[in-house]
Amino acid sequence: MTRNFEWAKIKEPRVVMRALIGALVAANLAAAVMAFKPFGGSAEDLQRRAATLQDQLAAAQARVAITRRLVDKVEGARRDGDRFLTQYVVDRRKASSALNAELFRMAQEAGVKPGQIANEYEAIEGSDTLQMLNIQAAFEGSYQGLTRLVNLIDKSPRFLMIESIQAAAPQGNAAVMGVQFKIHTFVRGAVEDAP
Repeated sequence: MTRNFEWAKIKEPRVVMRALIGALVAANLAAAVMAFKPFGGSAEDLQRRAATLQDQLAAAQARVAITRRLVDKVEGARRDGDRFLTQYVVDRRKASSALNAELFRMAQEAGVKPGQIANEYEAIEGSDTLQMLNIQAAFEGSYQGLTRLVNLIDKSPRFLMIESIQAAAPQGNAAVMGVQFKIHTFVRGAVEDAP
């Protein structure tokens, strides 16, 4: 009986109208909240946020452009370095014979007589692919010939660096001088490549 009584109350027009008006008031309040304080922000807030995001995007694109230029420069430097090493630095496996042949050719061109040549390899700290080759080379000849030899060694395409020159005084009236060169150059190839 109580159930019938509650259903009867709900079916009254006054209660239905109050419920309908309450639902409409709640809907109006929800609409007012959304109209006056939108959840995404006002139009001005959205424009400011869009402008901020646009500025951040422009800054990020500028950083990407700078990074791309740096990458291009690094790759260009790597290519230039590889080209330099290929052109001026001898492979370790061919170094002794190639550099000795080069020194003999320069001695012949300068008109001096080559003597003993000794090679010694030295590791370069921080490099796995380069080594220094120390060359001790003796030559005999006239002052002009030895001067020409120094010039040829200095301008050699093999990147030879003269560290020191020790000259022995000529014996007697002979115009022949003995000279000992200490020459440095670099060779490509790891220590493991050594014969």
